Parts: sequence; structure tokens; C-alpha cells
Amino acid sequence: MSKQKLIVLTGAGISAESGLRTFRDTDGLWEGYNVYEVATPEGFRKNPELVLDFYNMRRRDVANTKPNAAHIGLAELENDFDVHIITQNIDDLHERAGSTNVLHLHGEIFKMRSVKNSVKTYPIHGDIKLGDLAEDGSQLRPFIVWFEEPVPMIEAAIRITKTADIFAVIGTSLQVYPAAGLVNYAAREIPKFILDKKIPYTSSLQNLTVIEKGAGDAVFQLNAHLRNLL
Repeated sequence: MSKQKLIVLTGAGISAESGLRTFRDTDGLWEGYNVYEVATPEGFRKNPELVLDFYNMRRRDVANTKPNAAHIGLAELENDFDVHIITQNIDDLHERAGSTNVLHLHGEIFKMRSVKNSVKTYPIHGDIKLGDLAEDGSQLRPFIVWFEEPVPMIEAAIRITKTADIFAVIGTSLQVYPAAGLVNYAAREIPKFILDKKIPYTSSLQNLTVIEKGAGDAVFQLNAHLRNLL
């Protein structure tokens, strides 16, 4: 008997419990920086060194962070479900927790790319410096989808969402598009779950269960609900 396909969209709230902060917690500031200075193509053009330093610090933060109970709980669900995680997060905490099917919508902090080629990536665990060049001779930058840039993986995420038997949203405000629109591609009749400390507004979704708790406690409760669907 094949496993039911559980698609999970995760956002910053799941990594916040590991100590990683997000700009939405601080009124448009991310670790004290205006997001438009460090997370837009224009910001990079104006001050590439500032942007590189900012993501070098984020890379060190992630390297020194560990998966929390929510990450681990989702990984453990692979024992009973065909779990596919679509994450808005740039960290690798899902992978380190043991999840094997993770699609990163907004890029990955431990990868870099040239400013000319958004597809070819290189691993990076140290710092990217001004003057570090890709094979094509152009400056290397973080493999991050910034504001005002297209989200190349959204089509793949839509295709996966359409195949869901169960769909869950964890730790996201459902305000960042196009990711926030994924829930609308899940079949109307399937079970849906939204888990967050503050449940975001949603239109009239059918078969919706909300769990208003922090990510770790919410995933524990989600697991209990899902056992009833086996």
C-alpha cells in the first residue's frame, strides 16, 4: 500500500524556534538592517560588500544553529507518509533533521551563484568576498531569491502541491507571494492544516484544521491528527 502524500509548506516560524530571526519580527528590519538594502538586486548594486557581509553573517548563524522539535517531527513523519517539504527558508535545518524531500523556494544559504547565471550553483560554507568570481568571470553572490526577483521553483512547488493527499502550512504569515498562494492549489476536498503561534487570515478553505501553537508543539499535535488519517 502506497503512503499518502503529505505536502508541507514551512516558513520562518519553524526556524525561529531554533533562534533564527526574520525581518517580519522586527518591522522591516532584519538583524538591524533594512531588508531593501540587503535583500534586493538594487541593494546589491548599490553596496555589494554590505550584502555579502550580511549573508556571510547569516551563514554563520545557520551553521551554529540546530534543528528543533518541529524539524525533527516532520522528518519522523516520513515513516508513515510520503512527505514533501516546500520551504520559504534558506537554512538547511530540514535536511539536518532528516527530511529527504525538501524544495527551497527562496534559495539556500550554503550555495552561491554568479550574478549572471541564476541556475548554476556552487557550495559555500565560508564567506563570499567582493572579488570572488564564478567560472563565467562575474562576481559570486548568495544563491538567494531576493525581493523583486522571480521565484524559479514556484512552478515545481505548484506541481507538487496539486498531488497532495494532505496539505499543511507551518510557521508562515501567508503574506509573501507567490508562496502564500500555494495553498490554493491543494485540492479542495483534502485535509488541510495551518500551524502557527498566530493563525494567518485565509479565505474559506475547506477541510481546514488550525493549530495555534509554537512550531514544536504544533507539529507534535499535527502528528496526532495525522495518525487518525492512516
